Amino acid sequence: MTKKILVVDDAAFMRMMIKDILSKNGFEVVAEAADGVQALEKYKEFNPDLVTMDITMPEMDGITALKEIKSMNPNAKVIMCSAMGQQAMVIDAIQAGAKDFIVKPFQADRVIEAISKTLSQ
Repeated sequence: MTKKILVVDDAAFMRMMIKDILSKNGFEVVAEAADGVQALEKYKEFNPDLVTMDITMPEMDGITALKEIKSMNPNAKVIMCSAMGQQAMVIDAIQAGAKDFIVKPFQADRVIEAISKTLSQ
């Protein structure tokens, strides 16, 4: 069965890049969100198998959104997306329950590796 993924990033270009990588590798992007508030709404609506979450966003940042999603569903699988130099935030995200992280600019094989590994846990 196709795994459903929610892509969260405030940059439309980044969402498009991830969507492209995922769809070429047999995953279904069921929804997109541009900030943490939208991410929570879409998570409730679509109940995806996995979420890719940008860390730095307006309205609500990715770590806050991650904590909210984990409080709704302790088994939620969330992979954080960060720019270079955000190591401290990545550590916070992992401690808050993120399963993995991928660094921008995205390398397709690393994205697929992180997602496949997380979905098989």
